[in-house]
Amino acid sequence: MNGIALSDEELERYARHIVLPEIGGAGQQKLKRARVLVMGAGGLGAPVLQYLAAAGVGTLGIIDDDHVSLSNLQRQVIHRTADVGKAKIESAAAAIRALNPHVAVETHSLRLNAGNARPLIARYDVVVDGSDNFETRYVLADSCAGEKVPLVTAAVGRFDGSLTVLKPYERQPDGSPYPSYRDLFPEAPPPGLVPSCAEAGIVGALTGVMGTLEAMEAIKLITGIGEPLVGRLLLYDALSARFETMHYRARKVAS
Repeated sequence: MNGIALSDEELERYARHIVLPEIGGAGQQKLKRARVLVMGAGGLGAPVLQYLAAAGVGTLGIIDDDHVSLSNLQRQVIHRTADVGKAKIESAAAAIRALNPHVAVETHSLRLNAGNARPLIARYDVVVDGSDNFETRYVLADSCAGEKVPLVTAAVGRFDGSLTVLKPYERQPDGSPYPSYRDLFPEAPPPGLVPSCAEAGIVGALTGVMGTLEAMEAIKLITGIGEPLVGRLLLYDALSARFETMHYRARKVAS
């Protein structure tokens, strides 16, 4: 791909990226070219959108059909008190434009489902999952696999979180496929087994930790640096301040 020139203002804005040998000017151009779709402008999506916008990702797409409520503001830090009652995609888009005018924002006010997911995902280079339910996670994972688009997905509980990167359409060095979301979670838990954050509660800063980690994984995928969490599940226990990593593999299909 041809490079995209960075303006003098952008060179100053992203100077701390450009000075990094791992990123440099070429990596910053990759970020400017990139199109990232973020599912949800809530607790996880808020820091994802803020840090990817600050990093100079050229186009950010946002999927959300909800409106800002007062109880969201404890963790969904992209929204302000004055935004209560507004559509989350509009509130988030305004915040992104205020943060970085070089970022284009595409808003999608819809409920993602198996019928509309793949055409939308096909328009982006990376997808980041900030959803809060298993139905959406499975739709995203299946659709990203079908369109061969990498997916960064995270989930949070009251004081804990998990994070992984999915590229099941690619092969490992030994020739075996990388695992899919269904290799990690073959089936969704029965309805009602996992309480929502409204029922169980959640520390707002936890979503900031996990969402920021999602943004970091997306930046690694775009720039080609480091080792994304493919085939690895990162687990975070906030109360003990402990990170652990679990390796997982594709399940063998019975013949």
